[in-house]
Amino acid sequence: MRAGELREAFSSFWAERGHEVRASASLIPHEPSLLFTVAGMVPFMPYFLGSEVPPTRRMVTIQKCVRAGGKHNDLDDIGRTNRHFTFFEMMGNFSFGDYFKAEAIPWAWEFVTEVLGLDADKLWVTVHVSDDEAAEIWQTSVGVPAERIQRLDKDNWWAAGDVGPCGPCSEIFYDLGPEHGPGGGPAHGDEDRFVEIWNLVFMQFAADGTGELTPLEAPGIDTGAGLERILAVLQGVPAAWDIDLFVPLLAEAERICGKTYGADPETDVSMRIFADHARTTAMLISDGVFPSNEDRGYVLRRIIRRAVRHAWVLGVTDVVMPRLVEIVVEVMGDHYTDLVVNKQFISEVVAREEQRFRATLAAGQKILDEATTGLDSKVLDGEIAFVLHDTHGFPVEVTEEILAERGFSLDRDGFEIAMEEQRARARAGRTGGPTFADERYRELLAQFGPTHFVRDSPSTDEARVLAVFELPPGDGHDGAVEGDGLVEVFLDRTPFYAESGGQIGDIGTITGPEGIIDVLDCTYALADLHRHVGRIRSGVVEAGTLVSAEIDNERRAAIRRNHTGTHILHWALREVLGHHVKQAGSLVSPDRLRFDFSHYEGVSPPQLREIERVANAEIIANGRCRHYETSMSHAQSIGAIAFFGDKYGDVVRVLEAGPHSVELCGGTHVAALGDIGHLRIVSESSIGSNMRRIEAITGLATVDRLAEAEDTLGVVAELLNAQPDEIAAAVQRRVDETKELRRQVRDLQRTLSAGRAGELAATADDGVVIADLGDLERDALRDLAVSVRDRDGIRAVVLASAPPGGGVALVAAVDPAGTLSAGALLADAARTVGGGFGAKGDPPLVVAGGRNPDGIGDALAQARAAALGT
Repeated sequence: MRAGELREAFSSFWAERGHEVRASASLIPHEPSLLFTVAGMVPFMPYFLGSEVPPTRRMVTIQKCVRAGGKHNDLDDIGRTNRHFTFFEMMGNFSFGDYFKAEAIPWAWEFVTEVLGLDADKLWVTVHVSDDEAAEIWQTSVGVPAERIQRLDKDNWWAAGDVGPCGPCSEIFYDLGPEHGPGGGPAHGDEDRFVEIWNLVFMQFAADGTGELTPLEAPGIDTGAGLERILAVLQGVPAAWDIDLFVPLLAEAERICGKTYGADPETDVSMRIFADHARTTAMLISDGVFPSNEDRGYVLRRIIRRAVRHAWVLGVTDVVMPRLVEIVVEVMGDHYTDLVVNKQFISEVVAREEQRFRATLAAGQKILDEATTGLDSKVLDGEIAFVLHDTHGFPVEVTEEILAERGFSLDRDGFEIAMEEQRARARAGRTGGPTFADERYRELLAQFGPTHFVRDSPSTDEARVLAVFELPPGDGHDGAVEGDGLVEVFLDRTPFYAESGGQIGDIGTITGPEGIIDVLDCTYALADLHRHVGRIRSGVVEAGTLVSAEIDNERRAAIRRNHTGTHILHWALREVLGHHVKQAGSLVSPDRLRFDFSHYEGVSPPQLREIERVANAEIIANGRCRHYETSMSHAQSIGAIAFFGDKYGDVVRVLEAGPHSVELCGGTHVAALGDIGHLRIVSESSIGSNMRRIEAITGLATVDRLAEAEDTLGVVAELLNAQPDEIAAAVQRRVDETKELRRQVRDLQRTLSAGRAGELAATADDGVVIADLGDLERDALRDLAVSVRDRDGIRAVVLASAPPGGGVALVAAVDPAGTLSAGALLADAARTVGGGFGAKGDPPLVVAGGRNPDGIGDALAQARAAALGT
């Protein structure tokens, strides 16, 4: 029976007994305490723990598992035993409070003996020392002889932890025969002879952490049956390395090494490591684990590098992991179809990782050779291992493996001390230095290379999520996006433009099989590495999954119009103002464009009209826009102008916007100039010495602005009781009428002032008149002051008012032949009302203004004191 046949037989057997067939869960578990999915029951932990209600009470799975780090770590045993693999498939049937021992034990025996056809005389059973019930079922219900049922203690007890579900186990072992080791059954015999092929976990108690066990109301079943071990038995081979899942991989290992499997024990270990690690690598990357310096990514990196080092030891100089991954896909792709979909991606990741490590390995190997040559002690200084790790990126585990092969050990304590000192230095010098995020971004770029920008499409269904990082609360993303609950997403390919060259980043959505993220901005985390900042709308989006990425295309279209409009505006400015005009900055957003440029004077309204006319004539001509990559030297030879803010390498992008504008630009643009629509300049201003700024709109924004202008004209025409085309004449009439009315008002005020002059003169105190005239207009106040002063016996007049237009008006008029000064009378008074005056010399009439009407009383008192000398 081959692997595919065994999977089908197992699933069908339990499906016939009411079990829902579930596909394998991811190797990345939801259980935070685990690096990987290490057993078939891991995805069902919430059901066994009672934190979730299972959708059905019976399930069957063939679960992908990895044990290569943390508590469940088989890595160091790989290749040296016939039982251990970093990746394996765990077949399991599960009961959540449904059937229990009385059904599970006979069904297990039925499948093993009748479906698989294994000889019952070669099977042994173990139960927990306390589990009389299971032993009784095996003996009386199944018919296993009592002498073939053995009792174990810790090896036959399972617990989720100190607290929670737990219970005894019962295992089935297959006896490979005396040629594989001593007898005595699994309790006493050799592990290579008695192979565990089935494990029944009876979830029947709850532990409280003190040693007390409480029976569960709904006990359950968790079965684990190792597919590789069972295949070895079924296929009659001495070791699981000889089953159909490994034979093609070992054959490829032979081709890689140029050696024969089975000829040399140490070479065989390396070949098995190739086979095992290639399976694990392909499966982990396909599920979204990528090489890194943290957590499960670090374990994967160690696995890849361990395989590469064994190739190095065997003298293999070619890149090996992509070749092995290809065989993994051929062998396992029929069942795990994601491998086929992800084949090229997996190969690219492992190739890049292997190439990087081979350079590291060469440097590290040389340092270790020198450090161990002539070394009296068999212990390598931990400081040397630290230098290898910190300076050359050489994993300390690899250092230990190499040393062990040479009969040396590592001063691990010395290494850890050096590491802690380095961490302390990093903490002390963290201010202003590289952030953790910077290192994380560099790691992504090193692993996967630049983000592929899908320039010519608003969406892609083939983007792969490389990483999803939560942003700390309060991270404002450089001010562009505010709020908590933000994530940053990295894809291998994206249609999202990352903000650069003045063009803002795209927004849109990233949609995966289990969740949606609203992308609120896109920037460069590092050069060529797109960073999508967004907020999870629903579900989850995880690393490794294929997603569809779609931009807001209507918004992008508006940005395209404005960006190409910027290039045409630049050309028109140079045409009208002169070729001294150079771009000094820009902003391209959906609703407007902003263009900063060098120019020695303000741009006059006629010049602005001509710039707009020239630009729109070019747009209406509808010249083709050609956007392409070329060499920098060729771009310079055709006169391409460098655009502000962009960095250029040997290969550049050139935009030919119509027949005249040729510039370097990496942004997004229209296909033809006519797509821009009408370009309208809305403002021009100074932003510094010899620097000007123009803001403009294009496309629908221009249409909306014109519509608003039409609406405004309609309202004005209605107010003027005129047709829209008669507005100018109607306004002129209103202006003329207003001027005439103002003239009449002034005349009336002068007449009234003449009458009031006598009244005010009568209030004179020693020839000085001081008065507050309420809200009298400035001109009338001035005329009145002169009229009062010209009366007999008047030496000085100081009048104040708070005109309807706001502020304060102060007027001082003195007898030109007298000794008083008008300026002196108002010097303090003007300051009191928050103003002043600019009279030159000592004129007999001074007018001052101010901002503070509340100070008029105090100001007049000061003027009185100055006039009368009191």
